[in-house]
Amino acid sequence: MDKISILGYGCMRFTRKMGSIDMAKAEREVRLAIEKGVNYFDTAYMYPGSEKALGAILAKDDGQGGKLRDRVYVATKLPHMLANSREDLEKYLETSLERLGMPYVDYYLVHNLSSLEGWERCKRLGVVELLEQAKADGKIRHIGFSWHGNLHNFRKVVDDYPWEFCQIQYNYLDEHFQAGTEGLKYAAGKGLPVIAMEPLRGGTLAGRLPVEAARIVNSHKSEDASAGIAGSDASGSLRSPAYWALRWLWSHPEVTCVLSGMNDVSQVEENTAAAADAAEYGPLSSKDLAMVGQVKAVFEKSIRVNCTGCAYCVPCPHGVDIPFCLSALNSQAMFGGITSKIMYFFTVRAMKGKPFAGASACKKCGVCEKKCPQHIRIMEALDEAAKEVENPLLKGIFAFAGLFMGR
Repeated sequence: MDKISILGYGCMRFTRKMGSIDMAKAEREVRLAIEKGVNYFDTAYMYPGSEKALGAILAKDDGQGGKLRDRVYVATKLPHMLANSREDLEKYLETSLERLGMPYVDYYLVHNLSSLEGWERCKRLGVVELLEQAKADGKIRHIGFSWHGNLHNFRKVVDDYPWEFCQIQYNYLDEHFQAGTEGLKYAAGKGLPVIAMEPLRGGTLAGRLPVEAARIVNSHKSEDASAGIAGSDASGSLRSPAYWALRWLWSHPEVTCVLSGMNDVSQVEENTAAAADAAEYGPLSSKDLAMVGQVKAVFEKSIRVNCTGCAYCVPCPHGVDIPFCLSALNSQAMFGGITSKIMYFFTVRAMKGKPFAGASACKKCGVCEKKCPQHIRIMEALDEAAKEVENPLLKGIFAFAGLFMGR
């Protein structure tokens, strides 16, 4: 794999102005990130306007006699969930290249896999042949996938194809969510570089900490010397919540690159300074890790079920993705809002290519509870998940979307 920066730029959250991406603002942020050493830029077919914006910015002069594109690696993603044929897959790849204005991309991911069934469907559509032909033709350089399902199926997908890298959601609250820490170590143990997305949980770990958690962070003194980080006190010893979330990730040697959806110059400054600290000082000290653990404990007070995602309870006879449903319940309890609900429906309905198999599909057969090493009352927990995560309106929207996409 190329020598990519430990901090990557996630381009999904470029600032929008009057419905379109604010190109002048995005260019300032991208240029600054490159100047600060960021060389991995991640976008996707399904991020509205992102591919076109990134391509236009990178096509510009870098001020050193070349183009910005020459100094970076670009990743984009294949929206297999929209495809019904090999021809569709080819069309999406060609459209991404056209939007980017590039003859090739460095990293190409099968976007948002969430189940083994979803991967099997991709193979039936001819995705393997497409990817390998595209690589042979020089249109993509490295083949990978991004993951939003459970650990059990993650391992199977990792083992099913000679991937060159993968991308998972990972942060200090998601050690047992989706692929989690076990998945991270499993993929790295197979030789796969791992890209970590959602390091700040959509901004929650940067600016929306509970009062008690914020107090812990704001009173903690770093043991590293000052690197001039935004938010430091006069001695440079105080750090922001975002800083600690990023440094926690870089304390895991299995993490190759951390994607941050930066959409402000101040965020670029802060995150690149945190990356510089990680490079200079290495993993967090035991004292710093203990502080992050205290912050995590504040969040975990609201956890509803102590599921570790081991997946001994699956397969469910009725198709329920039990680990994911329980993690969605915990996510909703910790963060509230609608984000967890949307991700829940996107995963258990729209991506599976089968009738709705969320928590409400539980038939109370009890097979799962007999296999659970944690002795969780799974049927009761699924009832709670059905009540709290399955918003009726969202369920209807995703059911309609499934019909529209020919599922």
